[in-house]
Amino acid sequence: MGENVNLKGRDLICTQDWSVEELEVVLRVARDMKAERYSEGHARILRYRTFMMMFYNSSLRTRQSFEAAASELGGHAQFLEPSKLRLRTKTQRGEVLRDTASVMSRYSCGIGIRILEDSVEAYGDGDAFLREFAGIASVPVVSMAHDKFHPCQGLADVMGMREHMGDTRGKTLLQIWGYSPMVRSWSSVQESLLVNSRLGMNVRMAYPEGFDIDPEIVEQTRKNCEAAGTSFETTHDQEAAYEGVDVVYSRHWMHPDRYTLGREGDQRLSAEHKDWRATAERMKRTNDAYYIHPMPVDRENEVDDDVCDSEQSIIYDIAENRLHVQKAIMAVTMGA
Repeated sequence: MGENVNLKGRDLICTQDWSVEELEVVLRVARDMKAERYSEGHARILRYRTFMMMFYNSSLRTRQSFEAAASELGGHAQFLEPSKLRLRTKTQRGEVLRDTASVMSRYSCGIGIRILEDSVEAYGDGDAFLREFAGIASVPVVSMAHDKFHPCQGLADVMGMREHMGDTRGKTLLQIWGYSPMVRSWSSVQESLLVNSRLGMNVRMAYPEGFDIDPEIVEQTRKNCEAAGTSFETTHDQEAAYEGVDVVYSRHWMHPDRYTLGREGDQRLSAEHKDWRATAERMKRTNDAYYIHPMPVDRENEVDDDVCDSEQSIIYDIAENRLHVQKAIMAVTMGA
């Protein structure tokens, strides 16, 4: 598998942009790199090379995991805050995107960009920005999470589930909304729907009425499941949603009117559904399901501690896999 796949120079903005075979190559490389984490051969892949990271939004795991990934591949990750750079915006003069992307390409082997919902004026602006940047840059551009997608998280989820479940094809993933006053983007959720539907899982999506996500992503998920011969369903019945599933992924996501409502308006609507929460009692309705979450977890809101800390919770394994997946992505797209 993958002998004829060449990913050198490729951007990764959404897993849907890559073929299933290409995704499987990354997952295979990630498994190998995890098994031989400090291999001397791996430590030469990005030797003397720099990966630049533009953080429009702060992070914990993303910055740590990308910096560690670059180091373990023999390279260096450079942290950049766009607010400290002289970039042109709608409210201030500065360097245009074409010049920024072109020059950064001369300095680096790849560029990562993190730009979430609070850093854009409308849903989709972050995705458009990444794609415009990637169209100019002459080195690979990787999404480190943006307002529509989070490809590295999606692949880490897959890797973690396979480590514990083996073949996930035919298994059922419950993607369920969880209450939280933290207003979160759709990125991890939409990435999960797309990548797992393409890789053969049945997908069940549950959420309170009104908290719909991007209808184009829902339709693409449905098409992915049809192509894979699996099922896709949505429900507003929280209790029934847990029946017979193999994986529970509970996470808050914002209301579709987030940019009209504002953060406080979104929080008020979310607060009407505080009962949407992964509990031990609800997990009993599952097929002894694993619990996953991209983190940070809003404990005792999205999920109870006794679920998050149970033997079936694999959140820390998945968090670790961010490192291995990102090493694999960097190796196959930027490596010597």
